[in-house]
Amino acid sequence: MSPFELATLFLTAVAAGAWLNARTARLPHGVAMLFVGMLGAILIAALDRLRPDLGAGLIAAIGRVDFAKTVLGYMLAFLLFAGAMQVDLAELRRRRLSVWTLATIGVMASTLIVGAGLWLAARWLGVELPLVWALVFGALVSPTDPIAVLATVKRGRLSKTLQAILQGEALFNDGVGIVVFTALLALATGVSPSPGRVLGSVFLQSAGGLAIGTIGGLLVIRAMRGIDDFVVEVSLSLALAMGVYSGAQALHLSGPIAAVAAGLLMGDGHARGSTSTTTDVYLRSFWTLVDEILNALLFFLLGLQLLIVRLEAREAGLCAAAVGLVLAARFAVVLPWGAYLHLRHEERGANLILAWGGLHGALSLALALSVPPGPHRPLILAAAYAVAAFSVAAQGLTFGPLTRAMHRPDT
Repeated sequence: MSPFELATLFLTAVAAGAWLNARTARLPHGVAMLFVGMLGAILIAALDRLRPDLGAGLIAAIGRVDFAKTVLGYMLAFLLFAGAMQVDLAELRRRRLSVWTLATIGVMASTLIVGAGLWLAARWLGVELPLVWALVFGALVSPTDPIAVLATVKRGRLSKTLQAILQGEALFNDGVGIVVFTALLALATGVSPSPGRVLGSVFLQSAGGLAIGTIGGLLVIRAMRGIDDFVVEVSLSLALAMGVYSGAQALHLSGPIAAVAAGLLMGDGHARGSTSTTTDVYLRSFWTLVDEILNALLFFLLGLQLLIVRLEAREAGLCAAAVGLVLAARFAVVLPWGAYLHLRHEERGANLILAWGGLHGALSLALALSVPPGPHRPLILAAAYAVAAFSVAAQGLTFGPLTRAMHRPDT
């Protein structure tokens, strides 16, 4: 099966699933596509048992899709840029302390809590998992997934404050999380970077990515002020998203943070003032479509990865423990900061909404798939898939009703 034929098959399944969901269940798009992907994986596995000649070919074709490279190398630039354009930059600036502490200290604290907890759970269950590999798992699931969070926040009833914190944290913490994950993975595979070097790397890559995204965004906005042609201006925004992401990656800086910085500037009110009303409509419509279509395809591929996850019965308990530990770590990180920043006094249920809204999804699985082959990779992959599937399905389905309940007037 050629790449074009495979892409056709995927997009057809996504379109058919979206149409069926719109006509019947009307689930959140991400949740619906996850279920469609899982159902597709189950049907292909069944076909492989009944008709191995057909099933094996499909499984082999899907196996050739590099999910980690697809997410980290291609989709993330567009999705982060499109997501950042939706954020209220003025509100984000007002809540920058909350966002930056959750995106940095919060990620590191969650990595330690999840990693240490999973290591202890593995010892209790009799599953072999060294502490350093448990910390690698903690690092790859600690960042909240920007794709899952941004898709879910749209359906929630949130104040500007909570929306800015959830969106801003999700957009920035993946860049920090990827650096922490890379450092711990190097340690687990035999390289021993010093703690100071790791912290310096986090700062350098984050600051460098922020600088590249900001400079690129300002240059493109300035260029847009001299013209009034929506085709050219949409093309410039597309080049901006791809350029800052790939440029930062080439310089070994944070591509995700570069894309976020550029998207924030493009979506800001000052940037809108540099374009005509017609251009602004086309620009936002274009990036909304990019966001929705790539989101649907990504969640479908996430569900389809069920085909490659292999889980032994004795490891199922550890995967369940991983789900509980990730939730516990999220509450442990959010509650102290919510109290310190007085969020709990400003809005009803603020801490609960921030904790439950910290979803994990395709990014965590992509990082798990980038772990090199070894004895601990299957377990890490299975646990990451369990966390991502639970987060998208359970938290994604209940987040909207939770926010509506929190904002219901007391009777």
